[in-house]
Amino acid sequence: MDLPDGQHDHDMRAFYLRYLAALNAHEFDGMDEFIADRTTLNGEPATREDLLAVQRHDVAAVPDLHWELKEMLFDGDRLAVRAVNTGTPVREWLGVAPSGASFEITEYAIYQIRDGRFIHMTALHDAGELRRQLEGHA
Repeated sequence: MDLPDGQHDHDMRAFYLRYLAALNAHEFDGMDEFIADRTTLNGEPATREDLLAVQRHDVAAVPDLHWELKEMLFDGDRLAVRAVNTGTPVREWLGVAPSGASFEITEYAIYQIRDGRFIHMTALHDAGELRRQLEGHA
């Protein structure tokens, strides 16, 4: 059995960390480096522009939206991450009026990479817990 030298995992980690830095800087114009033109989001077909519209909408409502990487695992062309997302909405978001309440939730995401860009993206978080925090019931 041949064992990888770790370079593949190192390259994928560096790629994801660059993507995360761009997300946290809210630099959406350069996302073609990371996201394929056509992809899937949570199993549904999407374009990169579809994904970016969601991100821009979220950041407009939560200007301090931040992702913090906690764990990362690799399996061939896939990577999985556990991240903590934080922020304080300043306008209505997810159907909840801004109350000054901040949130902190854990997100689990799985990505597939082909030709150096994401082609499948799946993200999961506890929407009920997020809503409780936004409504000030944390």
